[in-house]
Amino acid sequence: MNNSNNPLHGIKLTEILDKLVEHYGWEELGKKIRINCFNNNPHKKASLKFLRNVDHEWARIKVENLYIDTFCSE
Repeated sequence: MNNSNNPLHGIKLTEILDKLVEHYGWEELGKKIRINCFNNNPHKKASLKFLRNVDHEWARIKVENLYIDTFCSE
């Protein structure tokens, strides 16, 4: 697989979350991606733990796609 075509190559999940929170804020991010860790008492540590859980891969994919749509569109 060629990583040069992957816009997320080399970007850590913590960086993705930081940039999205900086851009949208927790409230707007929670509206765009409806998960409790963004809407109820949001914290970076809890959000990262949730997103890294294999059972919540769907949520991580949504976060990554929002990052790509927001910052990597050409």
